[in-house]
Amino acid sequence: MPSTTLIEEPIGLLAGYGQFPVVFAEAARRLGLHVVCVGITEEAGPELKDLVEHFYWSGPAQLGKMINRFKKHGVKNVVMAGKIHKANLLHKPWKIFNLAPDLRTLIFWYLRKRTDNKDDTLLLSIIKEFAKDGINFASALDYIPEILVQSGTLTRRGPTNSEMQDIYFGWKLAREMGRLDVGQSVAVKDRAVLAIEAIEGTDKNITRAGEYCKSGGFVVVKVAKPNQDRRFDVPTIGIDTIQTLHKARGKVLAIEAGQTIFLGEKDAVNLANELGITIIALADKDIPSL
Repeated sequence: MPSTTLIEEPIGLLAGYGQFPVVFAEAARRLGLHVVCVGITEEAGPELKDLVEHFYWSGPAQLGKMINRFKKHGVKNVVMAGKIHKANLLHKPWKIFNLAPDLRTLIFWYLRKRTDNKDDTLLLSIIKEFAKDGINFASALDYIPEILVQSGTLTRRGPTNSEMQDIYFGWKLAREMGRLDVGQSVAVKDRAVLAIEAIEGTDKNITRAGEYCKSGGFVVVKVAKPNQDRRFDVPTIGIDTIQTLHKARGKVLAIEAGQTIFLGEKDAVNLANELGITIIALADKDIPSL
């Protein structure tokens, strides 16, 4: 729980795609926090305007604008919530024209040295850029830790012995993909890999697995990176994940307990029960020979 001093100060919300920014904004309102939100265009939802005290739109390549909006309201601490579709940012045709980067972003992109453009590298670099103006990033989980999933089988149906073997197999692979900062989820059947998440995200990874596994019944494992930085890119699932898994004819979703955000958990579990899908939350200690 944040300190009283922190609650009295305005908190910044850098909002991307999905329900996570909305969940945070609603929780912040209940906590009596004064929220200044910068929503990323074509990512954040317009409903955020009615949930925060001050709201601004910004393009994803307008770091100067973001920083100035937060500084205008005396924001010293910001949380990131929601996904930014990296493919649209990095690999958009004529991106320098379509994204309309401001001067701060041009300097950041072309003059600041980075070893690569992996997720952690980029996000940590952005955090350092904000810090130059006295703005620090905190984890949204410092405010709403209750959205992290707890250990156990969450659905009526538990995994079969064969599915557990696939979970064990997929868990080690997913952990290694996280260590390499490639992605957080893998799809597996009969201890063979169907699909590994990269830039496309979990839902599209699940869809691709369904295209390769016409018989269905596969397992999806989603875990945090080793030494996960909780300020960004925390594994997140919700009802959309369950709908995607069902459409792709997947059967089991294994996630990491205490490290995965489960948005709308009650409704998602109810839907999984209706569809005969298994959701199980595990920890490393539950995985043999890890």
